[in-house]
Amino acid sequence: MSSENGQGSGGADGARGAEGAPPEQLALIRESVRQAKAPRAKPRTWRGAALAKELPVARVLVDKGVLHLDRYFDYAVPEELDAEAQPGVRVRVRFGAGRHRVRDGRREGGGLIDGFLVARLAESDYSGPLAALAQVVSPEVVLSEELLSLARVVADRYAGSLADVLQLAVPPRNARAEKAVSPAALPVGGVPEVGSWGRYERGGAFLEALASGGAPRAVWNALPGPEWSGELARAVGATLASGRGALVVVPDGRAVARVDAALTALLGEGRHAVLTADAGPEKRYREWLAVRRGAVRAVVGTRAAMFAPVRDLGLVALWDDGDDSHSEPHAPQPHAREVLLLRAAQDKCGFLLGSWSCTVEAAQLVESGWARPLVAGREQVRGVAPLVRTVGDGDLARDEAARAARLPTLAWQVVRDGLKHGPVLVQVPRRGYVPRLACARCREPARCRHCAGPMEARDAGAPWCVWCGREETGWHCPECGGFRLRAQIVGARRTAEELGRAFPAVPVRTSGREHVLDTVPGAPALVVSTPGAEPVAEGGYAAALLLDGWAMLGRPDLRAGEDALRRWMAAAALVRGQGVRGEGAPGGTVVVVAEPTLRPVQALVRWDPVGHAVRELAERAELGFPPVSRMASVAGTAEAVAGFLAAAELPGDAEVLGPVPLPVTAAGRPRRVGAPPAGERWERALVRVPPGSGAALAAALKAAQAARMARAGRGGEEGVWVRIDPPDIG
Repeated sequence: MSSENGQGSGGADGARGAEGAPPEQLALIRESVRQAKAPRAKPRTWRGAALAKELPVARVLVDKGVLHLDRYFDYAVPEELDAEAQPGVRVRVRFGAGRHRVRDGRREGGGLIDGFLVARLAESDYSGPLAALAQVVSPEVVLSEELLSLARVVADRYAGSLADVLQLAVPPRNARAEKAVSPAALPVGGVPEVGSWGRYERGGAFLEALASGGAPRAVWNALPGPEWSGELARAVGATLASGRGALVVVPDGRAVARVDAALTALLGEGRHAVLTADAGPEKRYREWLAVRRGAVRAVVGTRAAMFAPVRDLGLVALWDDGDDSHSEPHAPQPHAREVLLLRAAQDKCGFLLGSWSCTVEAAQLVESGWARPLVAGREQVRGVAPLVRTVGDGDLARDEAARAARLPTLAWQVVRDGLKHGPVLVQVPRRGYVPRLACARCREPARCRHCAGPMEARDAGAPWCVWCGREETGWHCPECGGFRLRAQIVGARRTAEELGRAFPAVPVRTSGREHVLDTVPGAPALVVSTPGAEPVAEGGYAAALLLDGWAMLGRPDLRAGEDALRRWMAAAALVRGQGVRGEGAPGGTVVVVAEPTLRPVQALVRWDPVGHAVRELAERAELGFPPVSRMASVAGTAEAVAGFLAAAELPGDAEVLGPVPLPVTAAGRPRRVGAPPAGERWERALVRVPPGSGAALAAALKAAQAARMARAGRGGEEGVWVRIDPPDIG
C-alpha cells in the first residue's frame, strides 16, 4: 500500500520518508505488516488458495445430461470451502478447460456449470492437475446416498444419464424456501381401523402387515366408488404407525386433492406433504425440503413425487398405473410404476399397486409371485358395481333412432330414466384417435403374420405392418377365417348438442381438456366428458353412456383394449352400484356402445378386469409382446438409424423390426416427444429382446448412443432418439 501511495506523489520521496521515520513509527509499520492477511484468492478460480487439509478431492456429478459425459469428475477443494463442501450439496465448477490451461499446478478456465458433490476423497484417480471447486451453492444436503443409488439404477434401466434423472428427482433450488425452517415432526396416532378395507378378502391382513413393520406387496383391484382415496390413506396411516414413511403417487391434481383430503381427515394437519409439479417452485421446494429433513414422513403427489426422499420408507403406492400421466416426458422418460418397483426392491419396503382396472404389468407381478392379489369377493363386486348393458353394430343397424340421431334407443331410455334420480354421465372419446384395420366380420384387430404388429392401410396398395414394414397381400383372420378388412369408427359428433336439444329442460355441463370439472351436484343434469376428465357426482351418477367404443378400441396401439377397458371402468365406477347408495336411489346403469362379443366389453359387463389382463398377458407371452419381452425404439433419419443399429453391439437374442417411416409432423402443429421436427422424414426401428436380456439391451443402446453423441459433438454424425419401453409401439 505504501508503495502504491508513494508512486502517486513521487516514488523516491516516499521511500526516503519511510527510512527517515522515527523508531516508534517503524515498529508500528512492521506490526501492521505482520498482522495483515494474505491476499484473498479470487473466488471460482481460487488461484493460489490452500487446499483442504483432509479429503482435498471432491467427486462431482456435472449437470451436462449427455451420455458420453455420464461419469464423475474430480475437483480440488479449497480450504475456505472445506466446511460447506459436503457430500450431497449443490456446487458450481468450471468445466471444459484443456490440459494446456494449467497455472501453478491448478487447471483453470472453462465455463461455470452446476453439479452435485457426491463424495470427498483423500486422492484422485486422475493423475493430471485438478481444477478447484468454484462455489458451494448452498450447504443444504439435497442428494442422499439412497437417492443417488436410485437415480443410477433408473438411468441404467432406461439407457439415460444420471444427470437427467437427478433433474427429475431434485427440484430446482429456491433460496427463500431453503432459508425457511421446516416445522418439527408431529406425532402420529395409532393404527387406523380397517374401515372399508374389510370389503377385501385380505384387506385387514394387508394393513396389519404394514402396521407391524412388514413389507407386503399387493396388486389391488379397487371396488367401484369414491372409497379408494380413504383406503389409500388408511394404508399410509398403518405404515406411519410402524414408525416408517410412506409415498403415494397418483395421476393428476384432482386425485392428489382427494388423497390429500383423506390423509388430512385421518392423520390431521401437517403430517404429510403434497408434491405436484404445478404447485410453484417455492412451495414445491419447501414441501420437498420438509420431506428431506424428516419433518414429514408421508407424501402424496403426481409423478414428480416418485423420487421423493422419504426417510425410512415403508410403503410405496401407485394409483391407476395405466394412466398416461405416469410416464415422464423428459429424458430418460421413466414410468412411475417402474421407479416405485425399483424403490420397493432397493428399500425392501411394502408395495401397493391399485386401480379400478388392471394392467398387464400388474397381472404379471401377480403371476410371477412378486405380489399378491388384493381383491374382493364376487358378491361384494355385484353389490357395488352398476348394471352394464351393451349396444352393438347389429342393434344400431336395426335402430332407426340411432341412424337419425347417432344414439341408440336404449341410450335415450337410460338417460331419460336416470335423469329422474340424478345426473347422467356421457363419455365421448377425444378427437384424433387414428383408426387401424380389423376383420370386417368379427372385428379382431389385424396383425402381421411375421412380427404380430398392427396393420394399417395405405392410400394405394396392400396393407402394411407399422412395426416391420412388410406388406400383407394374403391376410386372413385367425379367429373367424375372414378375408375382408375394415377401418374402425372414429369419434362422436355433436353429442352435447344432440343431448341438449333432446332434453331442453336439463342443464348440460362439459368437462374436457380446456375446462375439467372436479365435482358436480347430485341434481339431474347431463355431464359430457372426455375420458379421464369425468367429475365426481355427489351420491354417484344415476347412469352413464360410453359412446363410440370403436374410437378407443380401434386405436393403432398394443394397449387399445386394455386402455379402453380402463377408461370405461373409471367412468362406470362413478355410477351408483346395484346396492343401496342413497335413500330411495335405485342402482345405476351403464350403456356402452361397442360390439358385445369383444373381450374388453365382456370384461366390463362382468366387471372382471383381472381376467382380461391375465388373458392379455398370456397372449402377449405367446407373441413376444411387452411386458413379457423388452422393447426399445430407435428413431431418426434413415441414415442415422441404419448407422446406429450397425454400430450398436446388441445382444445375440435381439430382434430388429423395421425400420418403418414415421408420420411427418406438419408445420405449425405441436411436436410430440420423440417425433421428427416439422417437415423432416424420420424412420423408426424397434428392437425386441426376450425376458432376461433387458439390461443388456439398455446397456448396448446406451453405449452406442454415448459414442454417437460424442462424435456428433465434434461435428460428426446425426443424433437419433432412443427410448426404452416406448408406450406407442402400435
